Amino acid sequence: MTKKKTLILGASTNPTRYSYLAANRLAKHKHPITLLGIKKGEVAGATIQNSTNGIEHIHTVTMYLGERNQLQYEDFLLNLKPKRVIFNPGAENPSLMKRLQEQGVETLEACTLVMLGTGQF
Repeated sequence: MTKKKTLILGASTNPTRYSYLAANRLAKHKHPITLLGIKKGEVAGATIQNSTNGIEHIHTVTMYLGERNQLQYEDFLLNLKPKRVIFNPGAENPSLMKRLQEQGVETLEACTLVMLGTGQF
């Protein structure tokens, strides 16, 4: 299986958050992870960054922010040019999905945890 460098947008140190579970599951599956969130901390051996500086060469972005909180990251995501963006439940954003698709980015309304569990990641 190909390892996909993955950015978790909306990363959290809270063990009850799906972004936390996804970080650990991705690490367990040996996918390199980059974490971007509001609060600094560490999850699955990776540090949560508060800035987009230095984030590049990302294959997959898995989105754990609601549509309103995605606004500040839209230009960053469009310039990042990932291969795909997964909009997890609660993170759906038809407008951003359309803009990404126009750039050739695969977009999915899906659950990263389910995708990992079923081998579809």
